[in-house]
Amino acid sequence: MKINNSQLSLENAMSIIKKPITTEKSTNLQQFNQYTFMVSKNSNANEIKQAIETIFKVKVLKINTSINRGKMKTFKGTSGFRKNTKKAIVTLKEGNTIDSSLEIK
Repeated sequence: MKINNSQLSLENAMSIIKKPITTEKSTNLQQFNQYTFMVSKNSNANEIKQAIETIFKVKVLKINTSINRGKMKTFKGTSGFRKNTKKAIVTLKEGNTIDSSLEIK
């Protein structure tokens, strides 16, 4: 397996990390130095790690990802599905933090 150690540009990093997730569960995880982000569906853990380190200038220890399947919904009698989403739970090294009020645009 070949690992690419080259740096990600800021533009590519911003396309991988879409937005932070601020739910009650993700807010409680912040006391354990874990942060939750919505990420692009075709990104892997190494790309997510490089993107977080590039954008926020922190050291990442571990990345956990999960794909949330879209729910079936009915609108005006027509059935359809919501989009699939991918989220990443990022564990940071001791002493590193991310400002939760910072918004990615």
